[in-house]
Amino acid sequence: MTSVFFPPGPPRSIDALLPAIADQADHADRTRSLDPDLVANLKAAPIMKLAATADIGGLEASILQIGRELEAVAANCTSTAWTLWNHLAVFHLFAGTLGPDHRDLLTAIVEGGQWVCFPAGAGSGVQAGIEGDRVRINGRGAFGSGCRYADWAGTAFVVCDEGGERVEPLDIRFTVVAIDQEGVKIDPSWDGSGVRASATDDIHYTDVIVPLDRCVRWYGANRAETLRAMPVVGHRYREDWVGISDLWLAWMGVGLVRAAFEETAEQVRTRRSIMGKAMVTRSTIQVNLGQAAALIAAAEASTTAACNEVDRRITDQRIPDEADHLRQMAISASVLDQLNQAMGLILRSMGGNGLRESGSFDRRWRDFQAMPLHINAHRDRVHHQLGRFVLGEELEPF
Repeated sequence: MTSVFFPPGPPRSIDALLPAIADQADHADRTRSLDPDLVANLKAAPIMKLAATADIGGLEASILQIGRELEAVAANCTSTAWTLWNHLAVFHLFAGTLGPDHRDLLTAIVEGGQWVCFPAGAGSGVQAGIEGDRVRINGRGAFGSGCRYADWAGTAFVVCDEGGERVEPLDIRFTVVAIDQEGVKIDPSWDGSGVRASATDDIHYTDVIVPLDRCVRWYGANRAETLRAMPVVGHRYREDWVGISDLWLAWMGVGLVRAAFEETAEQVRTRRSIMGKAMVTRSTIQVNLGQAAALIAAAEASTTAACNEVDRRITDQRIPDEADHLRQMAISASVLDQLNQAMGLILRSMGGNGLRESGSFDRRWRDFQAMPLHINAHRDRVHHQLGRFVLGEELEPF
């Protein structure tokens, strides 16, 4: 009856590749790398173009449609979903940041089915010196999810003078670097317990040369506010990538947890507990799985409503405000809290035998842990920002 309570989602562009994504999931988890043939097929698939507007060669899919695509992928292999999520979210960021002056570059990336990543997490440190009409980049970018599969890496760097000292006032810029360019090295540093094949590695830049006219101002602390006013390739890029990435992350959580639920419910129907009693008849199993189903359904409904709100705003070409941005993050954090509760109830229902014969549950459990811990949707950061906002306090930079 799970298929009745959780009806199938809409048709998705990724549907034809879902069997291949599922078939390599366990192997990808063991080897920490996606199947190369699958990566090639993904680059040739429509999903790579969903976040791009039509005028730069994209399919301009709705925020909701993209979320449902990622939901389906995560149900089959969360590592694959994680890398696609990063590509789609950071491409949205790149398009907004690079702007109309770099329309040709963005179009080439989209039409070429090229993959982008953004190693700029905690511990990153990149600087560059300006040499006439070019810049020389050195340093390390951390947490570059999907970088082993990518064609381009985004990097935010600090401009330094000839002596290697930061110029004052501080000058921070952004550019994209070809992964296969001389001086770019991927360090396979990701050793996480979950999303093992997400390739969330470090990228090192050693004397990497980039044209100066490919560099733009980087708006870190006031990025969302700036995008509401600066020229953009398309109106959808006025929506901040962090809020959108949170909604898509919530959809991935829905897909993963629902898959874990359905697998467990199927196992419970035939499993016996101590003294041979059928597990399906135990009231605690019924209560726990019933509550888990309710939590998953509530999470799905909340994420659908939040995506519809963003899509209406894009269609109407209304500029988002700070409350809109915070609402995306807050709903996503709450959804991940609900899904975390559901995963605990599923685990409780499985029992010792269920863990011994866990099927895909162990991988899914580990993969899910990365979701509420991601800094974009981390409940501590989101709730702190929201608390400051509702109390009228100035927001933190991030």
